[in-house]
Amino acid sequence: MTTLPLASRIALVTGASRGIGYATARALAKAGAHIVAVARTQGGLEELDDDIRKDGGSATLVPLNLTDHDGIARLGAALHERHGKLDILIGNAGVTGPSSPLGHIELKPWNDVMAVNVTANFQLICCMEPLLKQSDAGRAVFVTSGAASKATAYLGPYAASKAALEVLVRCWAQETASTKLRVNLFNPGPVRTRMRATVFPGEDPMTLDTPEQAAEFIVPMCSPDWSETGKIYDYKSRTLMRFRAPA
Repeated sequence: MTTLPLASRIALVTGASRGIGYATARALAKAGAHIVAVARTQGGLEELDDDIRKDGGSATLVPLNLTDHDGIARLGAALHERHGKLDILIGNAGVTGPSSPLGHIELKPWNDVMAVNVTANFQLICCMEPLLKQSDAGRAVFVTSGAASKATAYLGPYAASKAALEVLVRCWAQETASTKLRVNLFNPGPVRTRMRATVFPGEDPMTLDTPEQAAEFIVPMCSPDWSETGKIYDYKSRTLMRFRAPA
């Protein structure tokens, strides 16, 4: 019997109740990982659990709003007590916020986007780093967006939050470069998700790749064999890229 490539590994996936998070959690489970699935939506988590079980995998469901920073800390403590380590962290959860000119956006929706897309990931880094370092091959992948570099008009809060996330992750990659931990970003580009449909309602979703197709490229980045850190994988071009200063 062939051993699955991620057998006995513990994978935490945020935003796991739908879209790319759902697909990635299921793909990692198929590869043998035990999934710690985090999302606000209990129903979506239960559907994920059903699918993972059908595939022969296992999951722990964690209904949690990532703006509950104490809740993230409690999750870290629970993982330490139960598993003593974390092998894989997928920072996928995100919100788009308002699609509007910056001057028309109020402070609360701005703060709401930053809380989920930036601050929650900062808290995940703080709380999960000790557990990832207990792994023989800790791997972290954060989902970003082309909006971060394109500075897309009318998506200011989202674009700014993803740009901040990219710098945050790159700093962490630099800080952990001499350890076994590998930290990278994944840019899915246009993918057939509910979030994409809300921002681009006139787009034909059938012209886009599915979350399942994108997730297949995240799985190798979680493998103990993956050696790159501080890079970004661009799914649309199927290219692993390094960051450089503007020309």
